[in-house]
Amino acid sequence: MQNHLTDRELLDALADEVDLILNRHIATADGWQPHDYVPFDDGRNFRFLGGNDWEPGQSELSEVAKLALTVSVLIADNLPAFHRELGKHLRIGPWWRWVGRWTAEENRHEIMIRNYLMVTRAVDPVELERARMAHMTTGFSRPPMHLLDVLAECAIEEAASAIRHRNTAALNENPLVTAMSERIAVDDEMQSVVFAELIGAAFAIAPDQTMRAIADRVAGFTVPSVTLPDGRSSDEVLAAAGIYDPAKQDELVFAPLLRRWNVFERTDLGAEGEQARAELAHLRAGAPA
Repeated sequence: MQNHLTDRELLDALADEVDLILNRHIATADGWQPHDYVPFDDGRNFRFLGGNDWEPGQSELSEVAKLALTVSVLIADNLPAFHRELGKHLRIGPWWRWVGRWTAEENRHEIMIRNYLMVTRAVDPVELERARMAHMTTGFSRPPMHLLDVLAECAIEEAASAIRHRNTAALNENPLVTAMSERIAVDDEMQSVVFAELIGAAFAIAPDQTMRAIADRVAGFTVPSVTLPDGRSSDEVLAAAGIYDPAKQDELVFAPLLRRWNVFERTDLGAEGEQARAELAHLRAGAPA
């Protein structure tokens, strides 16, 4: 039977690996600028400054694109809550530097999308601000998790977010929406890799605990959702629009991560790890539906 490591022991044991992974991430990340994607020439004042307030006819986006971008900006806007949740677990040394880097990257997404939506008058700014206030007041919280659960959850969440943005890009709404969505998807994929590499490193020192965390997070995963101004749930609407369908996440989100971690080829598991792996058997290639 493998000895269980405490979260503090895992934090210390993986600290050097975090430093290496973070430095590699920074070295390969594109230092793109959010203002480059905003057509500022299209902007004009609202009534408060002598212009005209928003009217529905000013938006040139489809309902699906407006929905997808609204959800993206609301989730990114709620960074303080996400930052707090990560910071509960990772507030030391190189872990804390990664939390800061991740937060800065996510904030860049919010800056770009919000500026685009305001300048192009793509959505009602009053409704968007009301939704932002409501979403941030409600906040975001997870049930108590151990370190490995947090890392697995984040790897899954970022992989799912990349799919959502890839599908938003595939709408071919207009060149800028496509470019923004593809840019965010690339960042999401790179962020997922950071968390996935940390899980890979954890397997080397605590394989049973790591497998248990993966099985639990796969079983309990739900995409972050927001309540839209009309009262609808974003996850239901995005599924209906084909932006993110939970029915496809086994194939598109979970299975690729399990392959990356060699879940079904590992030979270092004890009884606890084998039990956890058995719970993932339905995700193995060729497994019966």
